[in-house]
Amino acid sequence: MNLIYETVHFKGSEKLEQLVNQKIESITLKNPEIIQSRVTLTEDASGNPENQVCEIRLEIPGNDIFVKKNAATYEQALRMAVEAAQKMISKRKNN
Repeated sequence: MNLIYETVHFKGSEKLEQLVNQKIESITLKNPEIIQSRVTLTEDASGNPENQVCEIRLEIPGNDIFVKKNAATYEQALRMAVEAAQKMISKRKNN
């Protein structure tokens, strides 16, 4: 599984990158069909610094899963996006 991690208009800390790796690894260990994960962290276009955005795209044969969440911090946005992605994967497996 390949992980692409990018930050837009800021330099992410090593701690933040480690958290991204940890969260994505937790998803991919449970779902080996994931080919690639792309995580993008950026600020909302409104310019409000309190509105951090995390986008996750999981490339899975068939249909990809895409999640976008906003929060006051990148860490919160990442946690929310990972939870949403896990729910989408569960629904997909149950159907």
